[in-house]
Amino acid sequence: MTETDAAYQQALDYLYSFVDYSLTRNLRNLPEKFNLDRMRALMQRLGNPYQKYPVIHVAGTKGKGSTAAMIANALQAAGYRVGFYSSPHLIEFTERIQVNRQEISKDAVVDIAAQMKPYVAEIPQLTTFELTTAMGFIYFAQQKVDIAVVEVGLGGRLDATNIVTPLVSVITSISYDHMAVLGNTLAAIAGEKGGIIKPGRPVVIALQSEEARQVFFDLSIQRNAPLVEVGKDVTFTAGNHSLDGQSLRVTASDRPDHPLELNIPLLGQHQVENAATAYAALLVARKEGLNIPDDAIQRGFASVKWMGRFEILQKEPPVVLDSAHNQDSARRLVETLKTYFPGRRMVMVFGASEDKDISGMFTELMPVMDTLIATQSVHPRALDAGKLVEMAKPYGKAAYAILPLEEAVRIALEKAGSDGLVLVTGSLFVVAAARLTWQSITSK
Repeated sequence: MTETDAAYQQALDYLYSFVDYSLTRNLRNLPEKFNLDRMRALMQRLGNPYQKYPVIHVAGTKGKGSTAAMIANALQAAGYRVGFYSSPHLIEFTERIQVNRQEISKDAVVDIAAQMKPYVAEIPQLTTFELTTAMGFIYFAQQKVDIAVVEVGLGGRLDATNIVTPLVSVITSISYDHMAVLGNTLAAIAGEKGGIIKPGRPVVIALQSEEARQVFFDLSIQRNAPLVEVGKDVTFTAGNHSLDGQSLRVTASDRPDHPLELNIPLLGQHQVENAATAYAALLVARKEGLNIPDDAIQRGFASVKWMGRFEILQKEPPVVLDSAHNQDSARRLVETLKTYFPGRRMVMVFGASEDKDISGMFTELMPVMDTLIATQSVHPRALDAGKLVEMAKPYGKAAYAILPLEEAVRIALEKAGSDGLVLVTGSLFVVAAARLTWQSITSK
């Protein structure tokens, strides 16, 4: 291990020595743990770096990462220096904090952790996510970004990122997830996500259920926040699709004679919706004074990358990774599989955290699968693979519990043969581990 790697690992150990709610098994008592006071206190001591650049703030249950990535890519194509903050990371911590889609260096992680340390010591009960978010805000200020695209971690209202006053707020599709923290109805979850709507600041919402839409509509009126709705103020139609990407046409209601043709390499109908949402956000940013030509949006969207979201590692036989982690995203995943791989026999490698709606995901996924290979990632909340096999029994499909994950992927490839398809899904942790496994298999 080099000196840099050792110092970087020490910095990560320091960050992870704080409370990390993504690793805790006790999610039931979380709501009272979240508030913005600690974050504001830390930022004040560090000179409020997040106030040194405008922010586009992105929340939602699904699609917020893809949508944020498209917005960031288009802004970069327009010539801006763009900070990009997202979570969780897939492979390496440095993915979370990027400038012009270049990850933060390990040296910068070490330096900023050291810079924060004395101030952190003065504020009790800070969390890992709060420190990571602070690191992103500091790095963007140091790098003199023109604008930052910041993805919410969990919820919105009490998320560490929600200290910003955004140029525009963006809320992608809302569905059931993290109910122990965010609430058991779509209206309750929308209320938490809608916490990023700020007085007088415009907000863009993706296609929503009527229940969630009404919450956002009410919040926008209460806060005098101009509301832009995808499906109403910005409409879209899907075009052609292949394994290499898809096209869509977007039209703004105030420019009906100027539709724009867009191409994206991300697959699935839900990515068409995400692209329309990103486009709507960029139109609002343009009205707020940014210079974003149409051709920059086209170039930015065409070159966007987002690992682990219907990512095809190989085409024959197909190996697909998708980090679907609730029933709604599993339903979207099945729709996309049927669109791109009709009639294929499918072998699914599946692992998930115990707090996820596994029965809901199985309701969507198991009927179209031929075989289940249940596995688990190295994660405190990972559900036992044997329990997954038990949960799959009612579907009458072949099911095996196989550890470690590397062996699960190998056996799935064997069982798929030349005419089948391997799908790896259930959680980001499983997808990340499978991606690393795939890299080691193909590099031999």
